[in-house]
Amino acid sequence: MKTYLLSLCIALVVVTAYPPCLGQTPPPPSPVAAGSNGAHPSTPASGNEPQFQERDSRYRIQAGDTFDISFDLSPEFNQLGVAVQPDGFVTLRAVGDVKVQGQTVPELTQTLRTAYAATLNNPIISVVLKDFQKPYFIADGQVARPGKYDLRSDTTLTEAIAIAGGFIDSSKHSQVLLFRRANAEWMSAKIINVKKMENDGKYQEDPFLHPGDMLFVPKNRFSKIKPFIPTAGVNAFAKSY
Repeated sequence: MKTYLLSLCIALVVVTAYPPCLGQTPPPPSPVAAGSNGAHPSTPASGNEPQFQERDSRYRIQAGDTFDISFDLSPEFNQLGVAVQPDGFVTLRAVGDVKVQGQTVPELTQTLRTAYAATLNNPIISVVLKDFQKPYFIADGQVARPGKYDLRSDTTLTEAIAIAGGFIDSSKHSQVLLFRRANAEWMSAKIINVKKMENDGKYQEDPFLHPGDMLFVPKNRFSKIKPFIPTAGVNAFAKSY
């Protein structure tokens, strides 16, 4: 029964997060989902299988980001605070609109060089991100302070739980869920037995979080006890645990 409920919880989260996936047959799990610590895939996926984003991959420009553009030899083309519009385009001086969303800074630099090639001969361009989405993780469920937190450095699952205030009395330490985006359509769900890991001292199994990860701590069975239990049922209740 417990396994059925947990599987149902995972299925509901995935379906809720990705409605377009309804009616489709999910692809086989990638090597990461079956791994011990959620690190990089050990073998490449093929076909339509979800491919996990690398934890140390380069940041990609998003709508709402801003950046400065500097031309070493033609400072009259410099632009400060260039804002990425909701449709992913920016407006450049002497060039017009150019789509930049989804590009890394090196890719953006090359895009700008190409855009200005008709105006400048082999321009030397520097791009500096000024305002962008900071890496983050989300802690939800039975933690003291659920919410969205900055991911400032290498942070493990247990460290993230501590940042969120730690477990509370109703937490189920043995079935912490770690959700991670595989691609635009799929998200993985992995169960981490934090209680066993800590009792065994196997902290090498404590997975590092990736930007955008969400951890969910479910309720333990004791938290579902009714405020009042018939005296005759106390012994039966105790034996069930």
